[in-house]
Amino acid sequence: MSETHVPMISSGTAGPLGVLHLPRLWLKVSLEAAGKLAPGYPGLGRGYDAMTCAALGLEEQAVQDYIKQNKPTYPQFEAWVKQNGKSVTSEAIEKHNAAVRGYIHDDETRLGICSANNLPDDASAPRDAVNLNNLDDWYEFHQAVLQ
Repeated sequence: MSETHVPMISSGTAGPLGVLHLPRLWLKVSLEAAGKLAPGYPGLGRGYDAMTCAALGLEEQAVQDYIKQNKPTYPQFEAWVKQNGKSVTSEAIEKHNAAVRGYIHDDETRLGICSANNLPDDASAPRDAVNLNNLDDWYEFHQAVLQ
């Protein structure tokens, strides 16, 4: 039986290339390719994953195929992104990063994450998706590993 893992790299993390979420995308697709991604997590989903691929001009299936076939380290993946992305420019990266930082979850998602973490949904509650997703990951990790 293979152990699964909650992807604990935040969408607010960038590697040397400077692209927010790219390290998390690499981790999730890598875990999925190895059959080790925790249930409930998509390898390459419709949110930040799709945004990141679109911003860099990467074909989603090509990303999945490259990671599955080559099992790259993160620096190897970034090198591949630089070679294969159609819009890996400083302007595209900054625009993407601003979109990641500015993405706000809908009320239902925020309420669910706050509730699971026993946090009030008041003015102190995070509104941005990066911090809400972090809370969600930490909760899922706690449930899967620490309980």
